[in-house]
Amino acid sequence: MDTVIIGGGASGIVCAIRIKQNNPDINVTVLEHLDEACKKIHATGNGRCNITNKNADGFEVTRDFFESIGLMLRDSGEGRCYPYSNQASSVVCVMLSACEKLGVKIVTNCDVKKIEKLENQFNIFSDKGVFICDNLVLATGGRAQSSLGSDGSGYELAKTFGHTVSQLSPALVQLKSSTKNCRALKGVRAKCNVRIETNGTVTGEEFGELLFTEYGLSGIVIMNLSEKISDLKLKSGEERSLAVIDFVPEMSEQELNEHYAKFHSFDGILPHKLCAILSRQTDGDVSKIAKYMKNWRVIITGTKGYEYAQITKGGVKRDELDESFESKLCDNLYIIGELTDNQYKCGGFNLDFAFNSGIKAADKIARA
Repeated sequence: MDTVIIGGGASGIVCAIRIKQNNPDINVTVLEHLDEACKKIHATGNGRCNITNKNADGFEVTRDFFESIGLMLRDSGEGRCYPYSNQASSVVCVMLSACEKLGVKIVTNCDVKKIEKLENQFNIFSDKGVFICDNLVLATGGRAQSSLGSDGSGYELAKTFGHTVSQLSPALVQLKSSTKNCRALKGVRAKCNVRIETNGTVTGEEFGELLFTEYGLSGIVIMNLSEKISDLKLKSGEERSLAVIDFVPEMSEQELNEHYAKFHSFDGILPHKLCAILSRQTDGDVSKIAKYMKNWRVIITGTKGYEYAQITKGGVKRDELDESFESKLCDNLYIIGELTDNQYKCGGFNLDFAFNSGIKAADKIARA
């Protein structure tokens, strides 16, 4: 029995390894259009690779899988788990070494042109020839960071088998703003509560670290909320979005006013540069400063786009796939990882899902 996996990223390589672990007699070939597999993993977690999170649904499965190929993990706080070496390169090295030991064939610089299914076999036409298999796994990733392999080509491949792709947009990405104060505050960080308001309705809210930049807003809290922003709808004028910031969620306006009455300054609460801008905005009106500290509004003009995004929001609809990520529309076709409509917050949850989807597909393929 032959299996071909299109895409040599996180989900695809883990799927390949797991299939061979379960059934060494299955021939597994991975087709990767870049010059090397797992290129995107090198860039994850600022080069450290936040593999999983202890709070992720599939944490134990992910941990056990990596231990089975010799990679140990360590908890670096808030449930985030990294390779013990703290190097993403270790993850890639161990995964590719496992592929070599188990006999997984990886074909790089391979562009898939089209796929046909004749009776019970898939014919995959590429610039490296035609590959024939009994089971086909689409693991091409989304559109985020195309230079690292995710060029969005997998969506069209999925559509050829009748699958529906929901609306796509960049996610876990920085937000752009036309508010000049963001540039003036470049480099300033704040732990705060942020909510996204679109056309007057709150669409998302979260507490976390915010970073002001020359283009707008960054930081984990912004990355997690970025999926609430639609570049297309903002550009068309259909939507208007704001980031509403509460810099001091632990204190009320009254308590802030009382603090100023006692100390004649807010420098003991917020960075001086931010205090100076708030004072300038309000002509030094203390009650207004307190109000702005609780309700500072930043106009959002869009995201930084797919090239800066960690993941893609949207994808192949989950209800078109079974629990093992096999297509309900085409037997022996599996669609895994970021190609599916599954998105999670920062902290290792998205990589954990990618690994787990690959493992679940592999387990079903090996049982067939």
